[in-house]
Amino acid sequence: MLSGAAILYGSGGVGRVLARETQVRQVWGLTRRIKPDANSALIVVDVQNCFITGGSLPVPRGEEVVAVINKIAPAFANVVLTQDWHPAGHVSFASAHPGSKPFDILQLSYGRQVLWPDHCVQGTPDAALDRDLRIPQAELIVRKGFHRDVDSYSAFEEANRTIPTGLRGYLKERGIRKVFVAGLATDFCVKWTALDARKAAFETYVIEDACRGIDLNGSVAAAWKEMSHQGVRRIQSADIEVG
Repeated sequence: MLSGAAILYGSGGVGRVLARETQVRQVWGLTRRIKPDANSALIVVDVQNCFITGGSLPVPRGEEVVAVINKIAPAFANVVLTQDWHPAGHVSFASAHPGSKPFDILQLSYGRQVLWPDHCVQGTPDAALDRDLRIPQAELIVRKGFHRDVDSYSAFEEANRTIPTGLRGYLKERGIRKVFVAGLATDFCVKWTALDARKAAFETYVIEDACRGIDLNGSVAAAWKEMSHQGVRRIQSADIEVG
């Protein structure tokens, strides 16, 4: 059975996937698989019903990340889950701005805001974590985006860049030094979480085949470029030693 990476690269074939994995390993000096230790944490970002097929804001093929995450999760003693958790009428909803439509961009008090369909409304089935996630050892759920007047992509900080979620302190107190990020979506919440992890001085990896992107006007490629520039390491699930 082909890996998630083979599915991700589709028409390029297995040969191209293996060549790309070799290139990535050379760039980051990966001579052997990474074995997560007691100072490593997996952050699973927003794998919720709203972001998979049938949800209110589906990420293309978003449900594919579940099997990959379930496969690698046993390698981690420390796992954090995040949830988008918006009140009705949230500032990021196009419906909260008369005359606007989803995917318009507005300039708000804290910066540029993409307007989304109503999604991940608190307490609804749409906001629930995907029922097929199998991570019984997860010890923390970080809910974000619950302030009505500011959005939150990052697991570490609200979009106004002044309100912390508390995750940085939690991880530091637990002695975590390495962070591995997976989930939805590559070009928004995964990217912001990874960049903030680097800003907080964590060694940071994004597991490419355990993520999927929305890709608005090339935003996935731009996200990888920005993350790479900031020292985020781009790896595959096959680079993680499980068991």
